[in-house]
Amino acid sequence: MRRLSGRIVVATHNAGKLKEMRALLAPYGVEAVSAGELGLPEPEETGTTFAANAAIKAHAAAGASGLPAFADDSGICVAALGGDPGIYSARWGGPDKDFDFAMRRIEELLQAQGATAPETRRAWFVSALCVAWPDGHAVEVEGRVDGTLVHPPRGPSGFGYDPMFRPDGHERTFGEMTPEEKHGLPPLGLGLSHRARAFAALAEKVLG
Repeated sequence: MRRLSGRIVVATHNAGKLKEMRALLAPYGVEAVSAGELGLPEPEETGTTFAANAAIKAHAAAGASGLPAFADDSGICVAALGGDPGIYSARWGGPDKDFDFAMRRIEELLQAQGATAPETRRAWFVSALCVAWPDGHAVEVEGRVDGTLVHPPRGPSGFGYDPMFRPDGHERTFGEMTPEEKHGLPPLGLGLSHRARAFAALAEKVLG
């Protein structure tokens, strides 16, 4: 299996996502520069799955930069909404990616269904990761974490839908957890988040 080392491109223009990815990569001595910092355009995400969109972003960044590229496509899926917003999670925030607005939108839809009991508010985060090399070689993995949506949202940490998502087995939302608690890998953290779980699987294949 091909290994990652040296400098790679993190194929994102999302500052929150970049921060998490850099934290995950740091222990492996991999230098991460973002697609945004390199001035690379954001490709159109035409895939119908998280994995397909991660691959589109990784291959585009690798081809444009000449470096290995690491991409994530992730989002939240709500059972009562038929899995929405899913791959459209960022778009539910509108052109400004206003996640306070997106969380209010989800809550309004749940309230319209009378979904107030915890068992009617089930949701899961998915993270699909893809590492692509300029020659077209790629490695893909996926991680998932299940939980319940709370209202009102709680906590200033994380980004996106974190303040309304309480993972199973925990009383606090992702928004109330420290970065180490949410996505830190053992022994410092629990490897709890969807991105941490996907990253752990990816690390076995291309890092170390």
